[in-house]
Amino acid sequence: MDRIATCLWFDGHAEDAANFYVSVFRNGRIGDVMYYNDAVPSKAGQVLSVTFDIEGREFIALNGGPQFTFSPAISFFVKCETQAEVDALWNRLLEGGAPQQCGWLTDRFGVSWQVVPTVLGKMLQDKDPVKAKRVMEAMMGMVKLDIAALEDAYAGR
Repeated sequence: MDRIATCLWFDGHAEDAANFYVSVFRNGRIGDVMYYNDAVPSKAGQVLSVTFDIEGREFIALNGGPQFTFSPAISFFVKCETQAEVDALWNRLLEGGAPQQCGWLTDRFGVSWQVVPTVLGKMLQDKDPVKAKRVMEAMMGMVKLDIAALEDAYAGR
């Protein structure tokens, strides 16, 4: 178990969200499910929290109520090796959500994700500032990131 886990605050959708996230990633599993008890009579028996793991990271989905919502100021950065992986994760996470710019999306629960090919960082850090600038400009015009188009920009095609 991780010493530090990420807690995601939901308004009644913690279990749905946890089940969705573990279905999206190959390495995901549901852990403990806790329920409200008689200390909160109006919610007794309802899911309080779900502990789940995706890709070796522990998360806690908490049904805390409507007081707080998600913001793009915090997002999950998913590193992908291939376009097929970008496409698969993008498409699954986007189900019922909204696409944003530069590989960002907001899922149906309001959580922000960045689905990013690992090659992008390498290209943006190239010692040739002209190449890096072309890649940055190409990325800024994209919604879902396209490795072939980024590589074309990098090569000056």
